[in-house]
Amino acid sequence: MPARTRQRRHTALAGLVTLATAATLSLAVSPPATAAGTWTETGSDRADPLTESQGLTSVEVPANSPNRYTGIGTIPLGVSSRGWNHVGDPDASYNGYYIEPYQRDSGNSKMYRVQAPGGTWSEYVHTLGPGEALNNSWDAVSPDGQWMLSGEWGTMTRLLVFPAPGINAATSPSANLPQVSTVRLDHAVRDVQGCDFSGPTTLLCSSDDPEGSLFGITKPLLQIDLSAAPNGSSDVTGHVTALRQLPLRSSCSGGFEAEGIDYDRRTGVLRVIVVSPGFCVLTDSKTYKFSRG
Repeated sequence: MPARTRQRRHTALAGLVTLATAATLSLAVSPPATAAGTWTETGSDRADPLTESQGLTSVEVPANSPNRYTGIGTIPLGVSSRGWNHVGDPDASYNGYYIEPYQRDSGNSKMYRVQAPGGTWSEYVHTLGPGEALNNSWDAVSPDGQWMLSGEWGTMTRLLVFPAPGINAATSPSANLPQVSTVRLDHAVRDVQGCDFSGPTTLLCSSDDPEGSLFGITKPLLQIDLSAAPNGSSDVTGHVTALRQLPLRSSCSGGFEAEGIDYDRRTGVLRVIVVSPGFCVLTDSKTYKFSRG
């Protein structure tokens, strides 16, 4: 979401956490949602509002690495003190590079923070192109590890393609990270909060669309089939399909927020974070799990 809106939500979260120490909720059990499309809900885990509310990714290298999450509570002080006060949905390459997307409230750039397999961190800054939105909600590394996709908030008909920072030999922390090509979508998408590759030319994406006018449902799980694998030198097209509505269950009523997404090719498990409305952001926000079929 836009930076100002996210900052208000972060402030509210901090207040709610304080309140939670003095209050206990009795939660009603909600019935399971009806499965739709090709992905069936198989379970869920509580999503911590400070450290697991923005994004998540599975990490293959080193072996047996735990899943990683992002939230306002995971932003290092040395990063937030320089104005990078929002972290989005991260991704990791199959050879162990971990990339977090960052934004700030103003300016003309966005930042990608990269951890190499050996543990060292580096930062890659991208100067916005003409008409490019400031927000930086997510990144998705291509299966070959050479390209990184990212998107913009609002109603959009494109995704942006960059050389994968820290992996692609053409990138350097001391140079601007350039946009090199575009994925041109055949159907508009709205408020995409995360995408992950499930194959060389297939993306699964979580949309926080609150209106439902684009696909007939709010908060859809989307699939984007690319005409070719990203190569950094030419644009590709993307065919967009809405697969199902993400689960919207809570003891509180109000607006839910669909957040980050992860597909683990080793297990075939898809996971999506859905943040609950109101006070229930603290108690029953969930990372939902899905399997194909």
